[in-house]
Amino acid sequence: MSTRHIVVETRLGPVTLVARGGTIADLYFRHHVRRPPQEAFGPEVTDSTDALLNEAVRQLGDYLAGRRRQFDLPLAAEGDAFQHAVWDIVKAVQCGDTTTYGRIAEQVGDRRLAQRVGRAVGANPLCIFVPCHRVVGSDGSLTGYAGGLKRKQALLEIEEPSAAGAGRLF
Repeated sequence: MSTRHIVVETRLGPVTLVARGGTIADLYFRHHVRRPPQEAFGPEVTDSTDALLNEAVRQLGDYLAGRRRQFDLPLAAEGDAFQHAVWDIVKAVQCGDTTTYGRIAEQVGDRRLAQRVGRAVGANPLCIFVPCHRVVGSDGSLTGYAGGLKRKQALLEIEEPSAAGAGRLF
C-alpha cells in the first residue's frame, strides 16, 4: 500500500491523518509547525475506502469526545534514534498525567539534554497519538506545542475536564 491521507473535521479544527502502508505515520493540524508539504501526504482518500484511516478517524473522534483514553493503532513515525527514544517515553505518559522535558531528559540519560528533548518532542509527527501535549515546562506551564498552545490546553482539558474547565476549547 502507498502513502495516502484523509482530512477530518474535529472540535480542534481540521486534522490530516497520513498512512504509509499499514501504519499511521503522521497527524497534523492545518497550521502545524513543521508540517510537510501537502504532496508528501499522498492522495486523499475517504474513510470508507481505507480501513486503517477509518479506524484512526474513529479512535481520534472517540478520544476527542472523551470516550477513549488510549489508542490502539499501528504507528510508524519517521525520526532518528534519539527522537524515537523520546517519543517512546512520551507514549508511556498516561492520559491525565503530565511530565516535563527535564524528566524525559533524565530518562534518556542526562538532564542537560532538556532542550534537545524539546526539539524531539516538537518534531513528533504523531501529536495526539504520541501525546506530546502531556509534556509541560518544569514549573507546570504550557510550553511549545506544534499544534498551538490553545490546542494543547484543550487536549489536557479533554483528559482532565474537572481540573481544567470542562468543555472550554479555545
